[in-house]
Amino acid sequence: MGRSGDLPRGLVERFRARDDAWPDDAGCPILHVDMDAFYASVEIRERPELAERPVVVGGVGPRGVVSSANYIARGFGVRSAMPTAHARRLCPHAVFLPPTFELYQEVSAGVLAIFRDITPLVEPLSLDEAFLDVAGALRRLRATPAEIGAQIRRQVRAEHGISCSVGVGPTKFVAKLASGLGKPDGMLVVPRDEVDAFLRPLPVSALWGVGKATAERLAAIGLERVADVAETPLPRLRRAIGTAQAEHLHALARGHDGRAVVPETAEKSIGAEETFEVDHYDRILLARELLRLSEKTAASLRSRGLSGRTVSIKVRYSDFTTISRSRTLPTPTDVTQEIYRTAVRLLTDHAPPGAVRLIGVRMEQLGPAGQDQLTLDAPENGWREADQAADRARSKYGRAAIRPASLLGEHPDRAGATEPRPKR
Repeated sequence: MGRSGDLPRGLVERFRARDDAWPDDAGCPILHVDMDAFYASVEIRERPELAERPVVVGGVGPRGVVSSANYIARGFGVRSAMPTAHARRLCPHAVFLPPTFELYQEVSAGVLAIFRDITPLVEPLSLDEAFLDVAGALRRLRATPAEIGAQIRRQVRAEHGISCSVGVGPTKFVAKLASGLGKPDGMLVVPRDEVDAFLRPLPVSALWGVGKATAERLAAIGLERVADVAETPLPRLRRAIGTAQAEHLHALARGHDGRAVVPETAEKSIGAEETFEVDHYDRILLARELLRLSEKTAASLRSRGLSGRTVSIKVRYSDFTTISRSRTLPTPTDVTQEIYRTAVRLLTDHAPPGAVRLIGVRMEQLGPAGQDQLTLDAPENGWREADQAADRARSKYGRAAIRPASLLGEHPDRAGATEPRPKR
């Protein structure tokens, strides 16, 4: 959204909730809850001795990217999505940690369970943030939206040892802005009748959909604040940034956002990808990495009770040219070897030689596991039983307990490995 220096003095304090005192929250059923520096906070929870030190989580190699930084590190200019090498120059005394995705997923599941105890209308946006519509829960809980927000903040801290910020407002857009301005560890309540007073002083970058290029085009015609966009005639906005975006931003600037909170939808795809620290030409090495990624993807499918029919690979070359190729199987699968064989075939048949920077595997056309999968006497059944036995061993002894034999040796250095995660 712009730097805090871009905000008029006193704007945030006007809407900040303190203890049991907050602005009027009648007609404000939408909450946006956002964990504070989530990955870094979870790591510090596990290592309390780091609480007073700058902590940066992300890829630790030369091509690594910052995933999260605590607020001490942010004070030195470290930001998410920044190259780790740049972060090291800004804050060389910081503690740099690789991400622990399983732990973040565990904490995220626990936080979402808190939300769902309050209302079924929970829309997760990522592991660390979600919208809640609490309109239907107010009478049952005998609480106001702000009281529910305060309860969530207390419960997240008590049960998971991390802090979160909450925005309370009449719409999703306003609630999300409020939680961002309330960071860290705060709550802002924007009364329905004061939405204009809240929005109008903000920089245009606060509007969803305004990136650097759009902000520059708006500034070129003298529009720097949300109030400027709200007051500009639509025809002039359309000429500057196009019809669709003009209408979208004009509505938001006037506080109009009719989107409902939509509970979590079915996962459309699950996969994993790897960014190498050094580009690789060796197809044998790339095939081994596809096995590693296929194993992660298949395990993630099984943990969610899903299978998929379409296997796709992504290959990004050193010049950032990226190709995607896919193949649809006769029946759905969650078997590592079947996903791997298909992925390798796609690499061999459809990916031209060259220096590879990133490689990934993804399963699509997902559905409940067990539907139309291979019959019990099919050759793949032995692989499925082996996968299931490996899942049980990993659950009991950790992920390193069972690995394919070809992965027991050295593997490519990794800069930005990503765990299997759903796309929605």
